[in-house]
Amino acid sequence: MTKSIVKPLGENILVSPEKPEKKTDAGIFLPDSSSPERPQQGKVVAVGDSEKIKVKKGQTVIYTRYGGAEVKIDGEEYLIVGVKDVLAVVEKGK
Repeated sequence: MTKSIVKPLGENILVSPEKPEKKTDAGIFLPDSSSPERPQQGKVVAVGDSEKIKVKKGQTVIYTRYGGAEVKIDGEEYLIVGVKDVLAVVEKGK
């Protein structure tokens, strides 16, 4: 089976949301139902063709909690987020 290629249109970004940590620092495993809130951070998978988009594929971004549309592509869950819903880029410190 071939993998789908998704190209967002206009000012949209395809994001793979980060999965919440299922284990605490003390080693306690948490059930999926323990965190009902959607994640607010994810990796950019693809970007639209607008010049307003300032992020690139592969970057980790923070977006508004309830922004974007949930989509399922090839069994994986993604968000299509508008550029106005992207709040920040996460960069690793030195």
